[in-house]
Parts: sequence; C-alpha cells; structure tokens
Amino acid sequence: MKAKILLISLLALTLSACSSKPKEPDVASTATPQTLYQEAKTVLDNGLYNRAIELLQALDSRYPFGPLARQVQLDLIYAYYKAGNVDKAIATIDRFIRLNPNHTELDYAYYMRGLSNLKADENALHSMLGVDRSDRDLASTRQAFDDFKLLVTNFPDSQYAAEAKNRMLTIKSTLAQHELLIADYYMRRGAFLAAANRGKYIVEYYRDSPLVEQALEVMVEAYGKLGLTKLKQDTLAVLKLNFPENTTR
Repeated sequence: MKAKILLISLLALTLSACSSKPKEPDVASTATPQTLYQEAKTVLDNGLYNRAIELLQALDSRYPFGPLARQVQLDLIYAYYKAGNVDKAIATIDRFIRLNPNHTELDYAYYMRGLSNLKADENALHSMLGVDRSDRDLASTRQAFDDFKLLVTNFPDSQYAAEAKNRMLTIKSTLAQHELLIADYYMRRGAFLAAANRGKYIVEYYRDSPLVEQALEVMVEAYGKLGLTKLKQDTLAVLKLNFPENTTR
C-alpha cells in the first residue's frame, strides 16, 4: 500500500511539473517588428505561404502604421496570391490602392490584381486535363484585362508593363473564344441574329485575334440564314480580302 501511495505521489509530481513547464514563446507575440518581418520574408521566400501569411497578418494588425506597414501589405498580397486565396489578395490590393494612391509600387498592386483576377477564373483540374473551359463565366478574366490595361495606360514605363501587354493578348484570345462558343450555341438553336452579333463583336473588339476568320464565317452563315443578302455579301468580301484562301461561299 505504501509503495502504491508513493507511486501515485511521484506520478502527481511528474504531471504537475509537466503542466507548469513554460510553453515555447510565440515569435509573433515576442519578436520586434523588424525581426518578425525578416522571419516572414524568409518563410515567404522558401514558399511557406501560409506561415508567411500568419506572420505578416500579425505585423499588419499590430503595426498598421509602422515603417514596414506598406511593404508588409505588398508581401501579404503576394502570399495570399501564391496560397490561392485570391479573394483576400484582391481585398488587400483594393485596400492598399485606396490608402496609398501615390505609392511608388502602385503598378505592382495593379499587376497583382490582374494576376489574382485571372487566378479566380482558373480551374486547376480542367487546366491539368487540357479541357477547354472557354464556356465558363469570365467576369474575373474581363476584370483582369481591365487591370492590366490600367497598368499599361497609367504606368507605361513599369517593369510589369511588357508582361501585362502579353497577358492582355492572351486574355483577348480567351474572350474571343468565349464569344465564338456562344455564337455557335446561338447558331445551333436558330438564333441567327444573336449569332451574327457575337461574330461582329469579335471582329470589332478582338480584331488581332486569330479567331476573326471564324467570326466572319459565322456572320456570313447567319446573314444567309436570315436572308440578309447585302450584309452577307459585304461580310464575305471582308472575309476574302483578309483571308484569301478561305473557301466560304
């Protein structure tokens, strides 16, 4: 019995010692802003985006007006984007633009907003399998085009301007494909005027797209179905002038 009591007493002391052992300090609550930021940058550079977000959020909430505040917000935008949290990335970007309308890195903010809006429309599974997703809603992609256009217009000398222009060309191709799919949908359902208007939209707004030829073909066929002979012949003439090898009649 005495041995059992002794064992219980030793166990109680052990548990007491474990419970009273101090926890490891949370660096987010004990480090200086500079130390915390350096750790955040290190983990961000190493691709540990969720941990970087934790540290940057701690800095942003604790020192919203400190000397590192703006850089913290810019890094937070990038971390959110890389972590796939585009909603928070866009919200942080909009906040940054609103609070810092004259910041020297405003072009970067618009660039990241364009990338984030593009990412919002991405479907990783379909991209991986090579499935065409041009028929999906493209509201965020259209917004991304506007973001890049704003960047190129307002910051023509920006280091991001060249890539923004390339992104705009890619987006134009995607949007033109989207319009063409809708035109085909209308053609198959006998909505020929609506189909012709979609083709016309491609010709007017995406004239540098390789899909202009198909858009003109849709217009020729749609006008023919509608009995609009003059419009059909005029469109056919434009088609033959720009694509002389085309066999549409």
